[in-house]
Amino acid sequence: MPSQAPRHRSSFTDEAIDEYAALHSTPPDRLQVELQEITKDKTGEAAGMQIGDDQAVLMEMIVRAMGARRAIEIGTFTGYSALAVARGLGEQGRLLCCDLSEEWTAIAAKAWEKAGVAERIELRIGPGVETLRSLPSEEQFDFAFIDADKPSYGTYYEEVLLRLRKGGLILLDNMLQGGRVLDPSADDESTRVIRSLNARIVADERVKVVLLPIGDGVSVVQKL
Repeated sequence: MPSQAPRHRSSFTDEAIDEYAALHSTPPDRLQVELQEITKDKTGEAAGMQIGDDQAVLMEMIVRAMGARRAIEIGTFTGYSALAVARGLGEQGRLLCCDLSEEWTAIAAKAWEKAGVAERIELRIGPGVETLRSLPSEEQFDFAFIDADKPSYGTYYEEVLLRLRKGGLILLDNMLQGGRVLDPSADDESTRVIRSLNARIVADERVKVVLLPIGDGVSVVQKL
């Protein structure tokens, strides 16, 4: 078991509770810790884009419990979330990863190979919207994770939902924007887009949604 302290990232729960919860959740294994360290070394401050340990465990468990076999991820970075999803999918599962950066996803590819999940993952470099629209407009995915440029979240949501099977799940990251969604004076584009999308999803009769205060806020959306 890794000796490093768990990475608890939520600023929305009491610090002591957050620490206790982290210590009583399954910690990252050696390969995950190594990927965290490489990401910090190679990407500097951008390493903050990597999801937390608790979120990775949750995603892997959800995917496995669903029996999901086809998944898509919009925004891959250095591959930590994709590693969790691929493990949950199992040997017969397939994950399509979409990202713009060849540099950052090269780190991901090495980690996937070392973890023995590379054969389950297809990586496409290019704008996520273009990749999505190049896919058949039919239900084909069991699970999706959206964690990319925030101004495009609304488009990603619609394009993914179109291709998600009934009963399938979409997880959207950063849906609290550091709490700025609650601040009327916060008028940056990302916050405006996410605030609007949160309102749109909860009113969307095609889905059910729960917004969890884990990390920077994760919306779990189920297609009805």
